[in-house]
Amino acid sequence: MAKLKQNLTRTHPAGFSLLEVLVGLIILAVGLLGLAGLQVMSLRQNNDAYLRSQATLMAYDILDRMRANRSHAIDGRYEIDFDESPASSLPDAVKSDLALWKGALSATLPGPGDGSIEMSDNTVVVVTIKWQEKKFRETTDGADTEWLEFTTQSEL
Repeated sequence: MAKLKQNLTRTHPAGFSLLEVLVGLIILAVGLLGLAGLQVMSLRQNNDAYLRSQATLMAYDILDRMRANRSHAIDGRYEIDFDESPASSLPDAVKSDLALWKGALSATLPGPGDGSIEMSDNTVVVVTIKWQEKKFRETTDGADTEWLEFTTQSEL
């Protein structure tokens, strides 16, 4: 009976084996890689949201400029298309507004960004701004890149 009691109280050496440490490190590494991927995706989405916010601000900027110069806006002098520069025959205020707006679009939005303004019913304005987000700049098949657009409609 004494021998049985002696076997029950004997303990093994305490501590971790090398295999247990290795498995723990692998689990930790997979978790950290997942967090790094999540951080990269978060940064990309944050940049995309920033570009959309900038497009929104610039659309409302030109609408405010048009409201400040309402007579020329109703006459349709603010109408401009993509890849078009303000005509030299426009009044100085309109030419300046459009040139500043187009310059800000190309400087702020990637691609470079561009915009168009259309008038309908003399007081309804449609402003469209386009740009390329980073993920669409390079295509594997060599096709044209995809442009993203923000369109807003307002009344003067």
